[in-house]
Amino acid sequence: MNELFLDGESLTFEQVLAVAEGAPGAPIVLLSEEALEKVTRSATAVERLLERGEVAYGITTGFGAFKDKIISRDQVEVLQENIVKSHAVGVGEPLDEVQTRAVMLIRANTLARGFSGIRLETLQLLLDLLNSGIHPVIPSQGSLGASGDLAPLAHMALPLIGEGEVFVGNERVPSKKALERSRLEPVKLAAKEGLALTNGTSVMTALGLLQTARAKWLADAADVAGCLSLEALNGTTAAFDERIHELRPHPRQVECAANLRRILEGSEFTRGHDPANIQDAYTLRCIPQVHGACRDAIAYAEWVVNIELNAVTDNPLIFADEDTDEIEVISGGNFHGEPLAIAMDYLAIALSELGNISERRIMRLTDEDSNAHILPAFLTENGGLNSGFMIVQYTAAALATENKVLSHPASVDTIPSSANVEDHVSMGVTSALKLCRISTNLERILSLEMLSAAQAIDLRRHRDPDVGKMAQETETVYKKIREKVPFIENDEVMYPHIENVIEILGDHFGGPR
Repeated sequence: MNELFLDGESLTFEQVLAVAEGAPGAPIVLLSEEALEKVTRSATAVERLLERGEVAYGITTGFGAFKDKIISRDQVEVLQENIVKSHAVGVGEPLDEVQTRAVMLIRANTLARGFSGIRLETLQLLLDLLNSGIHPVIPSQGSLGASGDLAPLAHMALPLIGEGEVFVGNERVPSKKALERSRLEPVKLAAKEGLALTNGTSVMTALGLLQTARAKWLADAADVAGCLSLEALNGTTAAFDERIHELRPHPRQVECAANLRRILEGSEFTRGHDPANIQDAYTLRCIPQVHGACRDAIAYAEWVVNIELNAVTDNPLIFADEDTDEIEVISGGNFHGEPLAIAMDYLAIALSELGNISERRIMRLTDEDSNAHILPAFLTENGGLNSGFMIVQYTAAALATENKVLSHPASVDTIPSSANVEDHVSMGVTSALKLCRISTNLERILSLEMLSAAQAIDLRRHRDPDVGKMAQETETVYKKIREKVPFIENDEVMYPHIENVIEILGDHFGGPR
């Protein structure tokens, strides 16, 4: 059986995807020997602090604005249970199974690093839930992104104490019932454990990782969609010449131009040098510059997420020196989600731009004046009686406009909380949730472009039977579309065709949706 050992330091992007998307065939997640030792050492350090009677934030004090309230030794366990219960105030649609599994894995990996003071039995129960397919019901709304993702992580932690609800498959059941079915026992939280479970960036990291993975394949789809449109519009590949991009060597612009040349290799649907038609409109000519810049944002988001995967993000942190027996509890701000919030906002802007340029290419396909009458108005030969693809472009415009609204950065919209003690927050989960919506809209816009381009390809063939052959990669996508969507000669109900192309796009380019 495939196994994944967590040590808090080496979790990869691909491993998270494998665990999150792979249920029920996902790798079994275990703790490495090194993690077992580090977690035990950290939990022991917390016990020694209690024995010494030392004051430490969140261990023998209240939380947030109650940081100056000292908690007696006999109440520290109640304190930890109370933080989980009181912070479970999330609202909205629950995270889906893939998102929830990513959250659980990333949180477990953070705790496995051995600086959080959690006990092995508590961390192991979280892994037992993950491996058993028992997924906490985590409402999507309620996090400010500092002190981390408190509300959603509290919902993740509730089943560990036999509270809250879980999904087992499609069934939503009380946590206690699901634990009993699986012969698992809830734990009684010890000092620091409630805080360790709820304080950190695991939700925004999980959502950010999944959307970054999605953005990578959407960017690939955008390149192919742009090439389909260029072929349909009898465009030129001259603007993708390697020499042009070597003189402005932004790496992903150069890579995008090379990818476009590869995709369009051998196409007879593009035009050669034509003194009467030297260059194309920006939406075709500037694909490398626009798509390449958007890929920069994807690369940045991936860089940030990869760091965060193996970061320790709760507060306070326990530093225990096994040689000197010295223990330090240091308060800091690693829970602050600003790096992720800014990265997700940046990525949201980039994906909105991929949608903007795609929608403009749809406009060029459907407007016969813009495409120099290569194609009939709205991609129908019998316009007037038929509206053709007129409203397809409307839908793309609506989605692109919604994305522009959603692209307002959440990371600049801080609201103070906890009696102004927590006076600057990241809104990282808000950034990630907006990004989820933008990604979905982009997927639909690109599908509308591919649907329109396939119609345009057929019209070009009808008008010029000697037009020649398409490039191999674009023809592969075109044929997949035609397997499920016919050429639209006369007006018919269009939305089933759109749904089919959305499915084709996801299946062909792959990845989380």
